[in-house]
Amino acid sequence: MTDQRELAAALRAAVRGEVDFGVTARALTTMDASNYRRVPLGVCAPRDADDVAAALAVCREHGAPVVPRGGGTSIAGQATGTGVVLDFTRHMNRLLSLDPEAGTAVVQPGLVLDRLQEAAAPHGLRFGPDPSTHSRCTLGGMIGNNSCGSHSVAWGTTADNVRTLSVITARGERLRPGPGWAGAPEGLHPLVDGELARLRTGFPELPRRISGYAVDALLPEHRADVARSLCGSEGTLAVLTEAELTLVRAPRARALAVLAYADESGAAQAAAGLLPYRPLTVEGMAADLVPSGADLPRGGAWLFVEAGGDTEAEARAAAETIVRAADVVDALVVTDPARQRALWRIREDASGTATRMPDGSEAWPGWEDCAVPPARLGAYLRDFRALLAEHGLRGTPYGHFGDGCIHVRIDFDLLTGPGVARFRRFSEELADLVVAHGGSLSGEHGDGQARAELLPRMYGAETVALFERVKGVWDPDGLLNPGMLVRPAPLDADLRFSALPREPVDVAFGYPADAGDFSAAVRRCVGVAECRTTSVSGSAVMCPSYRATGEEEHSTRGRARLLHEMLAGEVVTDGWRSTEVRDALDLCLSCKGCRSDCPVGVDMATYKAEFLHHHYAGRRRPAAHYAMGWLPVWLRWAARTRTAGAANALASVRPLAGLAKRLGGIAAEREIPRLAGEPFSRWWRRRRPSATGEGRLVVLWPDTFTEHLSPSVGRAAVRVLEAAGLRVALPPTLRLPSGGRRVGDARSRSPLSLLTARRGRVCCGLTYLSTGQLDRARTVLGRTLDLLEPVLATDAPLVVLEPSCAAALRTDAPELLHDDPRAARLASRVLTFAETLETYAPDWTPPAVNRPVTGQTHCHQHAVLGDAPDRRLREAAGLTGELTAGCCGLAGDFGFERGHYDVSRACAEERLLPAVREAPQDAVVQADGFSCRTQLEQLGGVRGRHLAEILAEALDRRP
Repeated sequence: MTDQRELAAALRAAVRGEVDFGVTARALTTMDASNYRRVPLGVCAPRDADDVAAALAVCREHGAPVVPRGGGTSIAGQATGTGVVLDFTRHMNRLLSLDPEAGTAVVQPGLVLDRLQEAAAPHGLRFGPDPSTHSRCTLGGMIGNNSCGSHSVAWGTTADNVRTLSVITARGERLRPGPGWAGAPEGLHPLVDGELARLRTGFPELPRRISGYAVDALLPEHRADVARSLCGSEGTLAVLTEAELTLVRAPRARALAVLAYADESGAAQAAAGLLPYRPLTVEGMAADLVPSGADLPRGGAWLFVEAGGDTEAEARAAAETIVRAADVVDALVVTDPARQRALWRIREDASGTATRMPDGSEAWPGWEDCAVPPARLGAYLRDFRALLAEHGLRGTPYGHFGDGCIHVRIDFDLLTGPGVARFRRFSEELADLVVAHGGSLSGEHGDGQARAELLPRMYGAETVALFERVKGVWDPDGLLNPGMLVRPAPLDADLRFSALPREPVDVAFGYPADAGDFSAAVRRCVGVAECRTTSVSGSAVMCPSYRATGEEEHSTRGRARLLHEMLAGEVVTDGWRSTEVRDALDLCLSCKGCRSDCPVGVDMATYKAEFLHHHYAGRRRPAAHYAMGWLPVWLRWAARTRTAGAANALASVRPLAGLAKRLGGIAAEREIPRLAGEPFSRWWRRRRPSATGEGRLVVLWPDTFTEHLSPSVGRAAVRVLEAAGLRVALPPTLRLPSGGRRVGDARSRSPLSLLTARRGRVCCGLTYLSTGQLDRARTVLGRTLDLLEPVLATDAPLVVLEPSCAAALRTDAPELLHDDPRAARLASRVLTFAETLETYAPDWTPPAVNRPVTGQTHCHQHAVLGDAPDRRLREAAGLTGELTAGCCGLAGDFGFERGHYDVSRACAEERLLPAVREAPQDAVVQADGFSCRTQLEQLGGVRGRHLAEILAEALDRRP
């Protein structure tokens, strides 16, 4: 039995990189993207090859297994283990050299594929293999799994693009494998010489044969390529420290042909026939994985076929030739790069989308990437569907149809004994089916624990015994990634779900998409790690704190892993009181980006609120939770006592402001926002006693920020809405006895009942939600629903100007008050400013601004509300250009809270501030959220405006 403390101390003494045997580090590495969970002893992040050698020596001395790990996106379990995890992503993540003339690159194993692609692109080069996880998978992991990707029909697998490797064996020998037996350990050559006949006849010829060891690469006719034989060995033979790769010449132009078929069988049968046209990709997917409204030609299944050329016209001509050769229901050819990226995103998101069936039930990997000869794909899919039906299972195939490689997630029941038994029976029968079609159990992701047990069905016992002898030559002590490929762990052992509680956890939110089960909500994270991308692309937001820190615990996946371990109770043992989970969630901005950008819809903002609710139950909270969580109360008091001016004056005195910030848990670097001298609703009452006009009635929501901090936004919205012919009212401020129902001027006066009326203000509860004060949020929202009963009795929409408040009302309120049907009715009434104009004033022409626009789409708008109406309204007003994506970094109370300033600033510097600095001098800066405007003002010295203010100013200039 390895002594964990002694091992940790020995590693710290031997290596210069970080050694972490703490709860958080271990919890973050219990799982990859597979069904499996194994608890490691600890994590070591080596700085270089010397550190790797030192770590191996220490682990060998202590008898501790070693698990090399890259991005942790493996789907078969090979990135999990019970020993010491070597994390190459922290330090050994560099591009060491790139030779454009030779078309080669030398990389360290922790380098993310996209970083290599970015460096190669200016030279017209790229690395051929490109799995859908290209933005976060590492080259070391790709070599370990022999990854492929969508372009393998043109450029092959990773093994086809590796020249030489630098590795260290478990016994410390440094080798440089390559062709001609270069870098072979002693004993490998004679072992192969004695098995030449078996190697020539026992390995199926497939473009996607990834299963087992590639020992046949050592045949003389294959140049005895030791480097190639190591590709796909899943870290079980040696530890990679460096790799020399071959780059390919990328076509100057590309055209994407999307071919529509009636069903997946038709698409599968057609795929092989397109290969003679030398396409770059032949990818397939069916309608079950396509989001509604996707811009695809009509059909039930599609092939994504990419063609290249030196010019756009040449690429388009090649794609159109493919369309003419294909027997399709419908087709689409796209040459615009942005539209191509949007279409490819549909295909790439399938790895996450497939984890939920159309009815919302869960689906899992395990048989994620079997491969058969492309010509047999149609027949195989029919038999595969029949086998699913026989076992009462469901799954939607997709993947690399041109290579005969199919991805599928299946709705296995991995939570009960009978379900796990069926999982085993199905796995055994499917392995036999794949072999009957001349296929490979793995066509891309490796065998790992999911399929290694079944390799004898594919290769036979004698060839598997040969694999064991190869393992013995490279790793005689069995130190490297034991349980994978040879002497494997059972495919139904170590399932990650077995550690979770069987009974539903008592929670505050309703989790409607997960049948009210918090464990099921946490299980949504399957580890595909799209949250670990290091740069924002397109309109994505997730996950700003990870991009600021680079730490796994600050990614959505990392936080979900810690919550999983909290529920499991083995590594994180103190449940809701866990400081490890609290600290990981502390830098979550609650931007809700994961709600839309995560392919499986993980909603970490909700999980954070839930955790904080339980973590601080019956305990004193941080000062910021009282200072900013109760902000509506403090601002309302200031308004009632008319002390806003005095508060602003005191806040301008630096010592007093500093004292207030210390007491309130506010970052010293922050300025305290000024309170409005006249709240918005007071202006409203002074301006007019009641709503007038003949237009459609809309109820304008006086959120806390508009009411007390930015009343100019409310005034501008009234100006624009009325100019559009709408009749504006505010919500009631009195809750009346039955019979006193009237919206009118939004004060609902009834002479007979004013004496018994209860006064109040509507509030979305946002500040309580974001700080996890869910009991208080329920109370506030309940009072709001009471006040709004006269509004809900009409068909009047609620116009909410602050995106965060609109998102809270539309999603958080019905999920928290899941037992109150009024919350769902309220949510259905919530409209943004642009949605209101588009829906209720469709014929109104906005004033012409005719200026460029810059700024940022609010993260909650992106994640929950959508911004298509805003885009159309800007276009109609002559506001040219696009708003940037990402998160401003202030995010309500987050950026004000002590300890968050640096991360908040880093988030702003990622996209928002550079976009504003680089904008034309006459550009209008749009920022619909109060937090975004505050961040712009405090960090950029720029005044941002709500879209309502921009249009109102243009109205004032209109003749």
